[in-house]
Amino acid sequence: MYVHQLLWPLAMLLVGCAGAPLNTPKNIPLTASARTVQESQAPTESIVALSFSGGGLRAAAFAFGVLEGLRDQPASANRNLLDEVRFVSSVSGGSLTAAYLGVHGSAGMNAFRSEVLLRDGEAGLRLSLLNPNNIRRMLAGGLNDRTDFGSWLENKVFKGATFADMSSDAKPKVWINATNLQYRLAFPFHQRAFDALCSDLASYPVSEAVAASMAVPLVFAPVVLQRFPESCESKPQNVRAISHGDERDDQYRLRKALARFHRDSLRPDTGRYLKLVDGGITDNLGLVSILQSRVLLDTPYGPIPMNEALTVKRLLFVVVDAGQAASSDWSQEVAGPSAFAIAEGVIDTAIESTMRLSYAGFQSLMRDWERDIVEFRCGLPQEKQDELRAAQVDWRCDEVTFIATQISFANFAEEEERELNSIPTRLSLPEHQIDRLVAAARRAVESDKRIREFSRSTQRGISKPVPSTLATP
Repeated sequence: MYVHQLLWPLAMLLVGCAGAPLNTPKNIPLTASARTVQESQAPTESIVALSFSGGGLRAAAFAFGVLEGLRDQPASANRNLLDEVRFVSSVSGGSLTAAYLGVHGSAGMNAFRSEVLLRDGEAGLRLSLLNPNNIRRMLAGGLNDRTDFGSWLENKVFKGATFADMSSDAKPKVWINATNLQYRLAFPFHQRAFDALCSDLASYPVSEAVAASMAVPLVFAPVVLQRFPESCESKPQNVRAISHGDERDDQYRLRKALARFHRDSLRPDTGRYLKLVDGGITDNLGLVSILQSRVLLDTPYGPIPMNEALTVKRLLFVVVDAGQAASSDWSQEVAGPSAFAIAEGVIDTAIESTMRLSYAGFQSLMRDWERDIVEFRCGLPQEKQDELRAAQVDWRCDEVTFIATQISFANFAEEEERELNSIPTRLSLPEHQIDRLVAAARRAVESDKRIREFSRSTQRGISKPVPSTLATP
């Protein structure tokens, strides 16, 4: 609080009449003809889900290596595990890889190395603090706005793609996560989140979502979304869901925050704009939005669509963590660290400590999720279970196995882990570092026992198309 009181007059003095960085909203109101971005896919027995951490191009390259490693692992019927990826959640640098996969599909990832990883994402950025104008911009909200980083993402990487381009049964569903600063919540760019804003997701540029997910505070100005409460004809279903339940349960404070956000989104007097920054501030593993969706949807199976929950036998969730190295070596002398080093250390400490708890909590969430789906399926009327059993070979209501595993720099020997962590979290890296990250991730996937076992179980499984009439109990 005291730091804020000291810096505020200085900030006002330096900002002066300088033009503040500005990311005007690019989302538009919801209309009757707006296209819904598809969330559900054809039912299947085997699901691979992924989450990609932040960490600049280092994270993007490591995530890409995991995808290549999954391509090397066989699945059933001349497919591989990359073909079985149905869902990806991402933050910050990992969102580059996730969004590119969402737009282009697994076949389009062949171009990712040359088109993204080997490009210089820093070429047009303001980075020098020796320029007084840059200091003014930073104190006014961020060194860079859409005219810098956002234009590179739009013109060079995603080339005009919108979320409508990711709405395909042949592509995995991708949640690009940012942080909602006002409500201290993860903001996943998916249909339900935009429904809460009464806004059209299908027309929204993918580059804007990735820019929000990667908007490191001070370096990048927040990405802004506008609310359009007058465009909503009725109260969204998920607002009603989180308004009920035992207020003393474990998710009480999370439900209250979600309820406040959704309630305020429908009221014109609570402000028109959301300010979004780096998704890693909320959770650098991209897992919190899944917990939020479990609470919002309040179903045994969500955010897995019901038709997929009825038929799934096995789900593998691979959490990809590109590491969080120590900010600086401060132990060599009495003096220091500098103010900027302290600020960096505070952010890194908050991210790292949250990540340690996030994965442990996610393991518990996965166990509860599996149990809830089994109870839901076994509680179906007997005629419905008979119908499912006739359509799917050897279907059993209790045959559901959820497995989580983590691919990270910690998979390697201490010396290699230290070397990988020494690669900076920048938006421009030399080719040999990019290739080292990709190769390391592929080796980590190949040596992961849970991934290999899932590959074997998928090969043993026999998939059969499931009629769409089975989508409802």
